[in-house]
Amino acid sequence: MAAAATFGLRSINSNTWLHKFGARTAAASIRSRSFTIAASISPIEDTEDIQLNVISKEDVRETVRSTGSNNNDRSSKSYYPKRGQTLELVCESLAFKGKGVCKVADTGFVLMCDRALPGERFIGRVTRKKDNYAEVKKLKTITPHFDYVEAPCEYASHCGGCKTQNLSYEAQLKAKEQQVHDLVVHVGKFSVQDPEFAGAMKPIVPCDIQFHYRNKMEFSFGPKGWVPAEQLQENSTDECGYALGLHAPGFFDKVLNVNKCLLQSDSANEVLATVQECWRDPELGLSPWNVHSHSGFLKHLMLRSGRNIETGFPELMVNFVTSSDNPERLRPLVEKITTIPEVVSIVNNVNTSIGNTSVGEKEHTLYGKSTITETLRGLTFQISANSFFQTNTQQADILYKLIEDCAFLKGDGSEIVLDLFCGTGTIGLTLAQRVKHVYGFEVVAQAVSDARQNATLNCINNATFIEGDLNKVDATFASNLPKPDIVITDPNRPGMHIKLIKFLLNLRASRIIYVSCNPATCARDLNYLCYGVPEQNIEGHYRLSSLQPVDMFPHTPHIECVCLLELR
Repeated sequence: MAAAATFGLRSINSNTWLHKFGARTAAASIRSRSFTIAASISPIEDTEDIQLNVISKEDVRETVRSTGSNNNDRSSKSYYPKRGQTLELVCESLAFKGKGVCKVADTGFVLMCDRALPGERFIGRVTRKKDNYAEVKKLKTITPHFDYVEAPCEYASHCGGCKTQNLSYEAQLKAKEQQVHDLVVHVGKFSVQDPEFAGAMKPIVPCDIQFHYRNKMEFSFGPKGWVPAEQLQENSTDECGYALGLHAPGFFDKVLNVNKCLLQSDSANEVLATVQECWRDPELGLSPWNVHSHSGFLKHLMLRSGRNIETGFPELMVNFVTSSDNPERLRPLVEKITTIPEVVSIVNNVNTSIGNTSVGEKEHTLYGKSTITETLRGLTFQISANSFFQTNTQQADILYKLIEDCAFLKGDGSEIVLDLFCGTGTIGLTLAQRVKHVYGFEVVAQAVSDARQNATLNCINNATFIEGDLNKVDATFASNLPKPDIVITDPNRPGMHIKLIKFLLNLRASRIIYVSCNPATCARDLNYLCYGVPEQNIEGHYRLSSLQPVDMFPHTPHIECVCLLELR
């Protein structure tokens, strides 16, 4: 037998309002305090279908930092399992992207396991070994995780989207809130002893609707459907016929057949089921795209939901993404789909590249209109097949209200707002009617065009949208604009480039509202803005006044944050 090492569970403190959900008996709270490493059973077979949803080196580094572990301590070799070794582990918390974290008690060495949930005791096999962490594939659950619930979706165990569907929603909230707290403390270097920080950290805002909240879903066509290993029958292959659904976790070329997704609307599911019923008919001659041979016709099926601004009734857009320009081949599918009352738009995006993106070089309107509409914070937005719009409309309304609250507008319409990474202008436009002017910057040309159209649609004349790459700002950036009172920045996952951070620190606007979809890079940027970058002689000028996590996407690992920074 291999030498034993002890694994321990870290105690997580929840906010007061969550205590009623997180209470457990004394026995449950202390059970499984330590487990032993089992001896290696067998090496990994080369043909084994290991599903890895690998996170980036930066995310792993920040996860390790956020847990406060020291993976550089090599005092005991037994604490560093080898690739192929089988272990008995316990998950103590969730890392960003939803991976379960297991740690060696004495050294804090981190093992990351996809689909492991807090409190779960399981058998896992080391699939990847790095210097400062290891990745584990869960083979068998010994003791289920805390806060277990039955997942209502039949694909929950295999689809890469809803990784925490069988974890109670209250526990999901608690885990997400703790992730944000840990990252801001360990990556952002904000002290828990500082009463100013304690007052800034807010409890997470839950999502009232936990299913059917997405207004956009994209499904992929594939030549061979993927079947999870545990569902394979003896003497069967690991693949079935043509597939329409979602990509298997970690694979760009394997598609899991999906007939119904509980995250989208009932009418969208009706469209999906209708397409599934007929698209494989040999008489139609419709072939799915093959990413290896670069052949086939159907690439993606995108479904977008909106509302008619006059009636309030739902409207649905169906977008077929094809590899060639031949819209007539879609006519039989169009005839089937138009029997669904909510469908008001059917379009065909033609993408002739070998890539697997859904944005086309050409678009045909096959039925109805080319756009649908949606309302947000009292404004109307036109949504085309390729335009960006917040995926959870109802929760976006709450998110934008939080942004408005952080702006602390005077009410006299005197403020200048600089809206960075403005997308289609939704945030800036919701503030425009209460300020002097909004200046928005965005690198995507189509998004800038949509933002201008949205301003015109809502009769807003005090918003200017400019195309520009915010990762390449220089000394002349925004020099021809008046100094803003408020800066809103909503970067994508990598966060802000150091050039943009330098610009903001030199600009010294009174308030910065940082909206983030990645708490790891958000914590890093907050640190730079508040404490500077000493090694580059950059001085910080802000204090963190408020940090508000928001759950935009229940059952997924994604977390949104709204942060208010005020000039010192």
